[in-house]
Amino acid sequence: MGLLIRILANSGAIFIADRVVPGFIFKGNFTDLLIAGAVIGAINALIKPLLKLLSFPVILLTLGLFNIIINIFLLVLAANLLPSLRIYGISAAFWGVVILSLANQLVTHLIKNRE
Repeated sequence: MGLLIRILANSGAIFIADRVVPGFIFKGNFTDLLIAGAVIGAINALIKPLLKLLSFPVILLTLGLFNIIINIFLLVLAANLLPSLRIYGISAAFWGVVILSLANQLVTHLIKNRE
């Protein structure tokens, strides 16, 4: 159940970022939106922990700010894998990451409170 909620949260965040952030473009239907949410969730679950482990010294030196760079990289990676998602510019990637992070934090908070 939690996986489905996370995919829906990622999909909703992509939809919101498409509407709010200039340069963050999603062109696709509802199925494409769910696939994009699943791809971003899979990238965050599989690649992000490895990148955080490898870049731990840099994360420590920057007091955690390097996590933003990792998240932007992963979002751009997802955009390169998904033909329906395009990100033009570092600003669009940054604000897209902010929206996705807020959505994921909200879902994590809600899931922990249900248990």
